[in-house]
Amino acid sequence: MSAKIQVNQLQKSYGTNEVLKGLDLTVQENEVVVMIGPSGSGKSTFLRTLNKLEEPTAGQIIVDGHDLNDAKINMNHVREKIGMVFQHFNLFNNLTVGENVMLSPVELGKLNKQDAKVEAKDLLKRVGLEDKFDANPKSLSGGQKQRVAIARTLAMKPDMILFDEPTSALDPEMVGDVLAVMKDLAKDGMTMIVVTHEMGFAKEVADRVIFMADGYIMEEGTPNEIFSNPQNKRTKEFLNKVLNV
Repeated sequence: MSAKIQVNQLQKSYGTNEVLKGLDLTVQENEVVVMIGPSGSGKSTFLRTLNKLEEPTAGQIIVDGHDLNDAKINMNHVREKIGMVFQHFNLFNNLTVGENVMLSPVELGKLNKQDAKVEAKDLLKRVGLEDKFDANPKSLSGGQKQRVAIARTLAMKPDMILFDEPTSALDPEMVGDVLAVMKDLAKDGMTMIVVTHEMGFAKEVADRVIFMADGYIMEEGTPNEIFSNPQNKRTKEFLNKVLNV
C-alpha cells in the first residue's frame, strides 16, 4: 500500500481562532477513513485544506508524493484527482441532471459531449438514478441530489473522494440510499475520507476511525477499537452521547 495523502503538523487559523492545531495523518491507497467528533472540532476545515479550498496556516500536505506547498504545483490538476462531495450538493439548477454530471469532463476537455453523455448515463445508473438524466435538479429529493453529486464527482475519475457530512442535510429516510452508494464505492476500492455523524456507516465501512475534538486528532483506530474500547476520555464521552450508551 502506498500513501495517497500525508499530512504533517497541519494548522489552520482564522485570525486568533485556531481551528486545526497540528494534525498528522497518513491515508493509504484504497483506505476508507471516517472522521467523527463534535461539531466545530475542525473536521470539515481539515477536509477543505486537503484540496486547498482552505489555505493551511502552517504544515505540509503531500498528495501522491506531491507537496502542495510547492509553488510549481498545479492545484487544478490535483483537484481533478481529489473529488469532493459537499453537504449541500452544489448542483446547478439551470442544467439537467445529466448536464450536471457531464459538465466538468466536457469543460476540461476530458471527453466530447457524446462520450460524456454515455458516461453520465452509466454513472447515474450506478447511483440508481438512470431515469433522471433529463430531470431538473429542483425536482429531486435531497437524497437523489446527493447521489447525483456523487455521480458528478465520479465523472472526473478521481483517485480519492472527500465526503463532507454527505447525509447531514437529508431527511432520515433518504440517508440509506446515499450510504449504499458510498458502501459500493468503498467495496470497489475507492480511497475515501468521510466526515459523518453516521456511526453505523463508520462501524461497517471504515478501515480506520478518527475521533477529532478541539482541533486535534484525539484518537484513531479500527472501528472495533474506537467503538468497543475507546481509550481517550473525550472519545468515550462523545460516543456515550451519540450512541446513547
